Amino acid sequence: MNRHVDLLNQRILPTLTKLAIPIMATSLIQMAYNLTDMIWIGFLGADSVAAVGAAGMFVILINGLSTMCRSGGQIKVGQCLGSQDHYQAAQYAQSAIQMGIVFSILCGVVCVIFASPMVAFFNFSSEAVIQDARVYLMICCGLTIFQFLNTIFTGILTAMGNSKVCFQATAVGLVANIIFDPVLIFGFGLIPAMGVAGAAIATVAAQLIVTLLFIRVIRQDHRVFDQVRLWRRPLWDRIKVIVMLGAPSAADTAFYSIISMFIARIIADYGDAAVAVQKVGAQIESITWMIAQGYGVALSSFVAQNCGAGKVDRIKKGYGLSMGLLTLWGTITTLILYFGATLIFSIFIREADVIPMGQHYLKILALSQIAMAVEYGINGLFSGLGATMIPSSISVVFTIIRVPMAMLLGRWLGLDGVWWTLTLSSVFKTILLWIIYLIKRRDPQFYQPHLGTTSRA
Repeated sequence: MNRHVDLLNQRILPTLTKLAIPIMATSLIQMAYNLTDMIWIGFLGADSVAAVGAAGMFVILINGLSTMCRSGGQIKVGQCLGSQDHYQAAQYAQSAIQMGIVFSILCGVVCVIFASPMVAFFNFSSEAVIQDARVYLMICCGLTIFQFLNTIFTGILTAMGNSKVCFQATAVGLVANIIFDPVLIFGFGLIPAMGVAGAAIATVAAQLIVTLLFIRVIRQDHRVFDQVRLWRRPLWDRIKVIVMLGAPSAADTAFYSIISMFIARIIADYGDAAVAVQKVGAQIESITWMIAQGYGVALSSFVAQNCGAGKVDRIKKGYGLSMGLLTLWGTITTLILYFGATLIFSIFIREADVIPMGQHYLKILALSQIAMAVEYGINGLFSGLGATMIPSSISVVFTIIRVPMAMLLGRWLGLDGVWWTLTLSSVFKTILLWIIYLIKRRDPQFYQPHLGTTSRA
């Protein structure tokens, strides 16, 4: 039975939908990972939520490197498959996995050694928060290799048109996390209560299970992975292409994480509860961007294969249909977050004095949901073509602007000024990206691969 979606020949909307639904479901499951942690940790109090939120920012920062491996590998695997060159597709997949293994080990060692000064950046006043953040960071980032591999496997399999298996593996991981979380956080029988450390162990254990499931699947693949040999010498020409394609996305993720840390430090001036509000609010809001990002990933794979096959009209039609669906999704989530702010936030944090802060966060951020969804659609198009520098550069600039903007609006509007910074920067970024797309699409060369195919070694 063929698990791969034919991205080159079948009807566009059903094809995109068939590929995108498992990816979006996988994104929801990944969001559920985080929400599960937040729900259980929420029972420990806002201090524990703040600790996990702070450490989680370093997790996102480190995952920027996995984004580089995944993004570059996914684009080239998709383009090579579109041109029917399975040999090169395997070489790019092999190079992406090799890079991920090396980077994850280096990041893990650094985070274990320098956990204390990294957490000290946030200048928390509570020693308990500092200790919890340090432990969570050492466990999750020290064993980040599983998250790296899962991210890269997901990108490559999606480029192959096989997003269903990614959903299945991630779903099993979610079930494992749901079981592990309460047991390890609060204890059960002979298992002692480990609090925040238990949440971190539960997350890593679930990621390990997903990695093992991916390995089982790819060992049965006869299209790309059967030609992958991880013990072979690095193919530096392929690695160079992956870095060139993936580095902009990695830089975008890294700058987002770094600036988020500075924003978190600004928020910390309003108290540890404000940090907890931002962390929980961001997890709730992620329902928009994870779904939109998932569809953008599907669009990227669709564009990459059709780009390799030279099917420009198919790319244009697929992009147009995708943008309509993403705009609709952004509208729906705007209404849900704005009108359901209080009810939704109170599920995660129950302190009466904190809930109004969360309500303000969700209502203000609701106004950026349409722009956020549209942004991921445009990014999917650029990414599939290999033009990753354009959206990433714009994103980096507007992300950096958030720091002075948050300081300025914070003086005028208090904590709400920080929330308005996040919304306005997202909206302006999408508007500029849309204008650049309108200009670029007039160039006939725009729909050609932006990095050539490397010849066989």
